[in-house]
Amino acid sequence: MATQRNLDIEERHVEKKSDTSLVASTFIKYAAYVLIFFGALYFLVRYVFPMF
Repeated sequence: MATQRNLDIEERHVEKKSDTSLVASTFIKYAAYVLIFFGALYFLVRYVFPMF
């Protein structure tokens, strides 16, 4: 005796969404951190260390 099965197959399409504005704002934020860090380092080397 052959039994038949009715199976409902659900298809899922997963799309990865990337928000380019969020990526850009994060890059700008960390670029600003790096510039501030190197600016402070330059200030120390150029003006503070020669005083000693």
